[in-house]
Amino acid sequence: QVQLVESGGGLVQAGDSLRVSCVASGGTFRSTAMAWFRQAPGKEREFVSALSGDGNNIVYATGVRGRFTISRDNAENTVYLEMNSLKPEDTAVYYCAAARNTLVPRTSGTDEYESWGRGTQVTVSS
Repeated sequence: QVQLVESGGGLVQAGDSLRVSCVASGGTFRSTAMAWFRQAPGKEREFVSALSGDGNNIVYATGVRGRFTISRDNAENTVYLEMNSLKPEDTAVYYCAAARNTLVPRTSGTDEYESWGRGTQVTVSS
């Protein structure tokens, strides 16, 4: 099973940018679709973005499309989430997740992903 470690979270102001990273180990990274989810206090974990093992198929949640960019470096076993024009409502713990194969799952549910990191906190002040 893949082990995932997120980093790069922090406290920023509205309108700022931030990049979070996730390093994977213990699996075949280039054959694994990866995703970012987030969970705000008192809310369910929600899908943010996902990309296929080769990086050619990318999906975004409606609320982040145009502001966030997901990418991966298969040589470094790392997936990134570049977040621009951050809003206070983007405040959440951001989790990295690994799918069961190289394709982006058809649904955005958490049960489509078999490995999770511990998360990194992103706080956006107004």
